[in-house]
Amino acid sequence: MKFQLRASVVALALISVGPVAMSDTIKIAYIDPLSGPFAPVGQNILNSFQYVAEKANAEAWAGGHKIEVVGFDNKGSPQESLTVLKTIIDKGFRYITQGNGSGVGLALLDAVNKHNERNPGKEILYLNHAAVDPDMTNSKCSFWHFRFDSNSDMKMEALTSFMAKDLAIKKVYIIGQNYSFGHQVTRAAKEYLGRKRPDIQIVGDDLHPIGQVKDFSPYVAKIKASGADTVITGNWGADLALLIKSAKDADLKANFYTYYAGTTGVPTAMGAAGIDRVKQVSYWHPNNESFSGKEIVEGFKAKYKDDYYSMATYTVIASLSKAVKESKSIEPLKVALTMEGMTVKSLNGDDVLRKSDHQIQQPLYISTWVKTNGKDVKYDQENTGLGWQTNQKIEAFVASQPSSCQMKRPN
Repeated sequence: MKFQLRASVVALALISVGPVAMSDTIKIAYIDPLSGPFAPVGQNILNSFQYVAEKANAEAWAGGHKIEVVGFDNKGSPQESLTVLKTIIDKGFRYITQGNGSGVGLALLDAVNKHNERNPGKEILYLNHAAVDPDMTNSKCSFWHFRFDSNSDMKMEALTSFMAKDLAIKKVYIIGQNYSFGHQVTRAAKEYLGRKRPDIQIVGDDLHPIGQVKDFSPYVAKIKASGADTVITGNWGADLALLIKSAKDADLKANFYTYYAGTTGVPTAMGAAGIDRVKQVSYWHPNNESFSGKEIVEGFKAKYKDDYYSMATYTVIASLSKAVKESKSIEPLKVALTMEGMTVKSLNGDDVLRKSDHQIQQPLYISTWVKTNGKDVKYDQENTGLGWQTNQKIEAFVASQPSSCQMKRPN
């Protein structure tokens, strides 16, 4: 009887441990600017992550596990980010996400690789939501890094293919931020336009300090003097808002082809002056062909009085949740192995986390800034009455790029 009683107690204990283990919270450290010139973008994306995590928890995307996203301010600095990473490791976080700045991304990638090599069994997984330097999934690819945004070469391929059809484009001026991503945009713009439209003149090429220029009027004066009819820029956040504002003040008539005209502050800076003249390449926008994600767009607006534009926050949470559920583990190694080659349903369709380099394969949109019309342009940004209208959707297999990744996997 004693033996039977003890066996029953043990069995009961084992049953009770199950749900406790399954209810472990998965904590993701969000490392991005929450102060300084890029704080509005950083805060918007943190809110987006937390909003999607709440939805995931309510709907049990990760089974019995809850997901929590905690913000850490890196002030936009690679050095500060490494200090923050040490703090995060000490606090026991096993997942990090970052995206605002490829310079920061490259520093974190190197640090994560070194940490994981020295601390087997305590690895960290880096879920990159927006750092798009192509090297991160090419020469510097890592098993411990997944990118949920299309890299800058993929976006430039789509953008220049669209531009090549416009015979009115004769003179292009390139302007960007002076860090790794800005350099990649400049290189790709020249290379791809040279291949597709060799008749187009590159009449200017400027790189400026990131987050430090308060007045872009001298740059706009140079663009105007060059006779450029088109500007290509990878600027984001305050650097793009201020550039657009200076262009508006100087009555610059050139069209802008951008990566991030939908980020916080830029829509207001553009206003009506940007109508039909500002285009962006993106992996999604609220006025997509089926308004996919409208519940999140509307719910986020109601809660934060702000716009949901960073769809990668959805894809990250959905991918992590699916991998946790399928692997029956919250260990980064098992989760990463499950993520490789995985197809995840996001707001832009079925996306694939390519196994060879961990670069997401997803469609891209070219869209133009126009007035809302209640039909194909239902959602505006920043209460301007203006939003994005799709010009072209590029399917994932077309937007795809080859990779030079030679990935070293854990034994």
